[in-house]
Amino acid sequence: MKISVEHLARLARLHVSDSEKDLFGIQLDGILTYMEKLNELDTKDVEPTSHVISIINVLREDLPRPSLSREDALTNAPDGTEKFYRVPKIIE
Repeated sequence: MKISVEHLARLARLHVSDSEKDLFGIQLDGILTYMEKLNELDTKDVEPTSHVISIINVLREDLPRPSLSREDALTNAPDGTEKFYRVPKIIE
């Protein structure tokens, strides 16, 4: 199946000049030729992977712990009351 640069440019909504079409055509042909070469390999016994190296997600144990007190949370508030942050009015 032949893929044209014009078709790809139209799908990507890109304007491509004639000189760019020639250059991109050569590059695209090289890429597709390489992919055909890779398709010749026997990958029947190769297990599919999503990463080259094995990745293990390291997460800390989720344990309950005390949170900040209201006083500590409001200590650095530029403008606040005993219980809340005070912010400028944004709705008129």
